Amino acid sequence: MSRSKKYSVSLPEDLAEAVRDQVGSGGFSAYIAVALERQVAMDKLGEIVADYERDHEPLDKRDIDAARALLRGAANSADSAA
Repeated sequence: MSRSKKYSVSLPEDLAEAVRDQVGSGGFSAYIAVALERQVAMDKLGEIVADYERDHEPLDKRDIDAARALLRGAANSADSAA
């Protein structure tokens, strides 16, 4: 994992307290880091889909279902390896 740097961010109080209630004070930063990693991955995935659809036709339900099956298979493989 890369080194850490401290940042100041503003969050809605109720959201921040819900996170703190879930993970405790010691896990807050790690929880936020994981959430940001997931969001960055989803943003990149959105860019990939937009690029594909710009050069081809829009993805249909069958394409999306096939991609989901592949991702679930990868997730299941990662869970088994852990």
